[in-house]
Amino acid sequence: MKIRTHKLRLKLVSLAFAAVMGAGCTTTDPSTGESRVSKTTKGAGIGAAAGAVLGALTSSSNDRGKGALIGATAGGLIGAGVGQYQDRQQRALEERMQNSGVEVKREGDTLKLVIPGNVSFPSGSSALSPQFYNVLNQVATTLAEYPSTQVQIVGHTDSVGSASSNEQLSRTRASAVSIYLGAQGIASSRMQVEGVGSSTPIASNATSEGRAHNRRVEMKIIPVQG
Repeated sequence: MKIRTHKLRLKLVSLAFAAVMGAGCTTTDPSTGESRVSKTTKGAGIGAAAGAVLGALTSSSNDRGKGALIGATAGGLIGAGVGQYQDRQQRALEERMQNSGVEVKREGDTLKLVIPGNVSFPSGSSALSPQFYNVLNQVATTLAEYPSTQVQIVGHTDSVGSASSNEQLSRTRASAVSIYLGAQGIASSRMQVEGVGSSTPIASNATSEGRAHNRRVEMKIIPVQG
């Protein structure tokens, strides 16, 4: 019994490793030129490992090796598919956001755009800055090309003003972004709006530059799986 269990564990590890290697190894970050592990690779490996375990557990004792193989293959394909989809969307956003002042970050399979106040909104206002229109046009184009995502839009403010007024202002800013994207053809059902006021600064509010960083909009682009 122990020998069979040990062999099964070795097979699961081998399958996960094979899925990782088969999905590709590294990509190059266009902003830094550094090599990094592809999210497709990570997704395939995680999917394969999870699928292998599930396949083994749901198979009979005589067919667990076969079940692990089937589960690893299916899991690897699912993981690689989501990772690859977000890899492509990330590259598109990075290219379109070059020299715009907008950061494109990756958190697992979620893409995050950080749009500072010197790009998005004037202090104390929810009116879109002129340079913000082109950024949102590029975002809308990308979202249209990659429709299997949901978009969480979060408004932030600096610390000038009361907490209640800043919370309302941050929500109004996020709503202004969603309304503009909606006018560009992005379905409202894909978007979620939230305002958090000045509660999560990313820079010091003691300087005008720091306040401009805090007076921002963050957009999380989350893949829809299922």
